[in-house]
Amino acid sequence: MRNALHLVDVFARERYAGNQLAVVEDAGSLSDAEMQAFAAEIGFSETTFVGERSDGAWRVRIFTPEAEIPFAGHPTLGTAHVVREQIAAGRPDSVTLDLDVGEIPVEARERDGRETLWMSQRPPEFGAELSHEALADVLSLDLADLDTDWPVQVVSTGLPTIVVPLGSRAALTDIDVDRDAYDAVTGDRDAKNVLAFCRDPRDDDNDLAVRVFAPFYGVPEDPATGSSNGCLAAYLVRHEVLGTGEIDVRVEQGYEMGRPSMLHLQARATADRIQIEEGGAVVPVARGNLAPNE
Repeated sequence: MRNALHLVDVFARERYAGNQLAVVEDAGSLSDAEMQAFAAEIGFSETTFVGERSDGAWRVRIFTPEAEIPFAGHPTLGTAHVVREQIAAGRPDSVTLDLDVGEIPVEARERDGRETLWMSQRPPEFGAELSHEALADVLSLDLADLDTDWPVQVVSTGLPTIVVPLGSRAALTDIDVDRDAYDAVTGDRDAKNVLAFCRDPRDDDNDLAVRVFAPFYGVPEDPATGSSNGCLAAYLVRHEVLGTGEIDVRVEQGYEMGRPSMLHLQARATADRIQIEEGGAVVPVARGNLAPNE
């Protein structure tokens, strides 16, 4: 049967945690409309479609329930897991995915006693600094809930994100996105993801707690967001929020959604750029096939 289907949980330490991903093989047999319709049908934050391997890289396209996007982190790691385990010969230690932002290498390494997939993200681009008041309105928080010692800023490693520093986990928990305020801030910007973070995680083994919202893409809240956390890594290094231009941190996300997730972020500033690596575990959930057209 064509179009093998794989369901995996990404940035998860056990099944039914982390961020859900559907991976569909034989992308060349599906039209753009069919891909978008299936992504809407499955309803996950993202669904990926794997095409042929060319010049050492597997062609992959990423769809949210509302639109195709050029890059996202958990689909990259989850798809790389499926390629290694189910598609590529010999279960290679590394694979390269050809995304709309370019080729992204993914490597399997052990971390904390479990196999972890790591990807190198593109060098970040730093965009506009936005007003703390505007983002307080978006998140339905008081201005005092934001940590105004640090900027609210657009950062991109392929998919632009608005990074918002908060002063406490209580503020992180209290977020309730105001869609009108969100649309007013994001309407004329490429950045549609909003990442809020604080330095007060639930788990003492972690360093940061994060929530990410992307209503524009049909994702009211995302349980684990690799692209936006890569932007966060760049932001932390650029502004030395943790007191250094080099980080190796654990980030928790998804707790408010009942899908606890854990992401590894490593980044350091060099003479000419910021290097970013991001890692997470992938847990298989189910396999099947798309039904043939009648």
